[in-house]
This record gives sequence, C-alpha cells and structure tokens, in this order.
Amino acid sequence: MKITSSAVSLNVEDVAASSAFLIEHFGFHEDMSADGFASLAREDAGMNVIYLRRGLPTLPADQRDDHAKGLILAFTVDDLEAELARLQAEGVTITMPLTSEEWGERAFQVRDPNGVIVQLLDWNGHTDT
Repeated sequence: MKITSSAVSLNVEDVAASSAFLIEHFGFHEDMSADGFASLAREDAGMNVIYLRRGLPTLPADQRDDHAKGLILAFTVDDLEAELARLQAEGVTITMPLTSEEWGERAFQVRDPNGVIVQLLDWNGHTDT
C-alpha cells in the first residue's frame, strides 16, 4: 500500500461555520465544496480537513447522525505563545488554557462554532534526561 494523501472527515451541523473558522483563524483554504460538504487544505498541514453535514444520505446509515464529538483536531506549531496571543487578539475563546505535560507536550485548545476541538501544540517542554 502507498498512501498518497490524508484527510480527517468530521460530521457537523453547519459545514459553512466550521469551514469559515478554519479559514479565518487557521489559514486553511477551500479545495472543494458542495451542498453539505467542504474540503479544506493548507500546504503545510499534511492533510485535508473535510466537513460533512450530519444527516447526509450519502453517508452510511450508521454514521449519518454522528457528530465529531470527542475528536481533537491537533496541529503542531512553531511558536505556540504567538499563536495563543494571535487567536486571543482575534477574539477566539480559549477553551483550555496553555498547559504543559510531564512528557513535554504544551498545548491549548479552542472550539469551532460546531464544538469541534482545535488544539495547537508544541514539544518545546520536552527535555532528554
């Protein structure tokens, strides 16, 4: 098997709202869209983020009404503090403050208009002993 690209696909109520959030605050652009569907990309993200409207008949019946609950859309960034300050200046609510874990991960979280968690993180707290 050869994987040629990657994507994460999330079922949400309002595709346009989640798309606009990633475009406005995280620099994604729309690759493709149709009624109830949007595929967003960033050249440096390594994957597309796809939003599907809940209830779409093209989805299998057992997935149709699922919501992207419990999923964390995580992006590793170069300057975590700068991203935190930028998002705060843009009026984005920080739903998990900047935290540092004992294994070296530092992260904070926001939620998009559909409740999808977006986490920015780095590994600058990691030290080899």
